[in-house]
Amino acid sequence: MVINTNIAALNSARLLASSSAMLEKSLARLSSGSKIVDASDDAAGTAVALRLNAQVNRVAAASNNIGSAISFNQTQDGFLGKVANALDRMSELSISAQDVTKSDNDRALYNAEFQQLASYISNVATKDFNGVSLFAGATLNVTIDSDGNTFGMTGINLSASVYTTASSGNVSTTGAAVTALSNVKLAIAQLATDRAQVGANSTRLNYTSDQLAVLKQNLVAATSRITDVDIAEESTQYAKYNILVQAGTAMLAQANVVPQSTLKLLA
Repeated sequence: MVINTNIAALNSARLLASSSAMLEKSLARLSSGSKIVDASDDAAGTAVALRLNAQVNRVAAASNNIGSAISFNQTQDGFLGKVANALDRMSELSISAQDVTKSDNDRALYNAEFQQLASYISNVATKDFNGVSLFAGATLNVTIDSDGNTFGMTGINLSASVYTTASSGNVSTTGAAVTALSNVKLAIAQLATDRAQVGANSTRLNYTSDQLAVLKQNLVAATSRITDVDIAEESTQYAKYNILVQAGTAMLAQANVVPQSTLKLLA
């Protein structure tokens, strides 16, 4: 029996330190809700979760871009709806101006309204959305995924000749009204095509938005399986380590008492 080296106490202290460390880690997991408190807990899992989290954030950013593009399309369609009403009225005025019972003074009144509607269409062609022209006709590349791939959103050009020709007409005379009607009908046909294109753009963007929502949900679920702690399981582990710490503390106290028995040999 020796007193300089208490092997039992050293062994008890080592086991107690190990149990205490595991208890602290279990407590950290329960308090943080994550089973990866530091990278050493799961090196590979940490790397995978890092990549998944980055992709989730990129998907969210792409979803925001698509949301802005959908708003852009909705604004376009709202303006085009009003342009459609203006062209409808212009065609109506063109027919009314061809009434043989109307005088040129009457046609001048029709023409005044015709010119105001034409001016309105020309004004709409200059509108923008957050500084981006709504009707310049340029194709806009919308980011649609986390890898930066894009969808070319076909632009609408209200400055096209078919619209400017219709807007530059007049119904001040019967002959002019006939020409104006022909030009307005062409503009209406083009507008129908343009509104269909805007609708097609919106449909594509809405499908892509739904797809990204599903992708984001699955990525988050995959990350959760790697990083989120199972509270029920970890609570069991916490109770286990708590008991081991208490038992280890008691046994270390007992181990430190053992050398005192040597005093009996010296008595």
